[in-house]
Amino acid sequence: MPLEKFVDPLPLPRVLQPKRRKGGVTYYEVAMRPTLHKAHRDLPLTLVWGYEGLYPGPTFEVRSGEHVRVKWKNELPVYRHLLPVDTTIHGAEPPNPAVRTVVHLHGANVAPDSDGHPEAWFTNGFRQTGPFFSTRVYDYPNIQPATALWYHDHALGITRLNVYAGLAGFYLIRDNIEDELNIPKGRFEIPLLIQDRSFNPDGSLAYPSGPDSGAGAVDGLPFPSIVPEFFGDTILVNGKAWPYLEVEPRKYRFRVLNGSNSRFYRTQLKLSDGRTVPVYQIGTDGGFIEQPVLLNEMILGPAERLDIIVDFSPYKGQTILMTNDAPTPFMPGGTEVMFPETREIMQFRVTLPLSGKDTTVIPDRITSIEWLTEEDAVRTRNLALVERTDQFGRLMLLLTDRRWSDPISEKPILDTVEIWGFVNTTPDTHPIHLHLVRFQVLDRQPFDVAEFERTGRVIYTGERSGPEVTERGWKDTVRANPGEVTRIIARFGDFAGVYPWHCHILEHEDHEMMRPYEVLKPHIKSSRRIVEVD
Repeated sequence: MPLEKFVDPLPLPRVLQPKRRKGGVTYYEVAMRPTLHKAHRDLPLTLVWGYEGLYPGPTFEVRSGEHVRVKWKNELPVYRHLLPVDTTIHGAEPPNPAVRTVVHLHGANVAPDSDGHPEAWFTNGFRQTGPFFSTRVYDYPNIQPATALWYHDHALGITRLNVYAGLAGFYLIRDNIEDELNIPKGRFEIPLLIQDRSFNPDGSLAYPSGPDSGAGAVDGLPFPSIVPEFFGDTILVNGKAWPYLEVEPRKYRFRVLNGSNSRFYRTQLKLSDGRTVPVYQIGTDGGFIEQPVLLNEMILGPAERLDIIVDFSPYKGQTILMTNDAPTPFMPGGTEVMFPETREIMQFRVTLPLSGKDTTVIPDRITSIEWLTEEDAVRTRNLALVERTDQFGRLMLLLTDRRWSDPISEKPILDTVEIWGFVNTTPDTHPIHLHLVRFQVLDRQPFDVAEFERTGRVIYTGERSGPEVTERGWKDTVRANPGEVTRIIARFGDFAGVYPWHCHILEHEDHEMMRPYEVLKPHIKSSRRIVEVD
């Protein structure tokens, strides 16, 4: 029986309190534990994995420049995973334990030993550790401006399962610029973690054991077997299925995060008569944009974030629906939605009395951004996104036609600027995430896919288009559309070492659509610019 929508209030993740503050260091301990979670009024309790036993995990609130240290502790079951593990996937094969975790603070400017390298995993009590494991306590210097980051699991070969089990939460950085803005704060600033899930009749999480959605083995395929993407039939916000939020007729700030495995969201806020409620964007993945942008529609790929303000004051007594019409799989202009019930996300009810005069404003100008230019770049790389098949004939997406374990091919020099062009020869959009750096989107341009596949040459077939209006700021995840070269520009600092870059469709990432890159310390300075096709 379908679940009734909009019967549960939106939960708000609690703010995590540190264990201590001493010697200029704020210290936290966070344990990953099994817990029972109520995802909907009419569902039985669901067994999930949560940070501090909570799904979503508690929210960090820290200051820019604050030295934070976190001890991440695995208190999960030793032997049995909550979900079906495909042991043919690189990283998940024996003798690696089925239950492994490592935490990645997504969007953070951190040293490699605190980045959450996929092979820096650890088990319950640190009894077993991966080959890149080096520390039990992570250092987060927070040397970046105010922004909404998020933390989630990143263990090689099982990231899709660990995140789906519940291992995700917000990490908010504050700074003086944010303090001085007269924008909604406190209880009028609300995080929204949007994820899709499916449930078995007994309330347990349903995740496919193979391409047949778990009915049994498919001839020639291992069982369990990874699937190309996962799309659930239930939309959760902050862990609750299709919740509602009662609001006052005033301005609210929402920190919106797509934490889904594979699903994109193309959303609008709609009144019952079909009119669209305007949304004011004030920030991207990497922080504030220079001035607010009026939006009628928001597109979020997996891992992307938007910082928005909604003014509910004209809608007293009305109900507003957050809708979704993104196709699955996602491609611009697509229309096919796998589950019609996922066309709705949550409801806002403008029913609370005004608790006090709303003096907040939508500012005319927010901040200044240091824009990188093509003249700053010392190197341009064209990096191909391609489709292949694995030894079982399963779809496998690759970056630069290489696998995770192949030798590192991208080695930018510390504190230099490079342009990376993602040459997407596949039929779908991929959200590409680079660890360590934040970047700016330069443009997108269609190209001749067949010619590139034959010769490796990029022959453009249309005009360049600049970044979308929602992308005009710092980003750490970008949508690379099919048949286009998507170019970004980044400065590779402040740390040297090995970091991943990957598609943030977690099923793709777990099945080889992830590569390491290495930031090298400079030896010989050069002003020579290089164009490289990988």
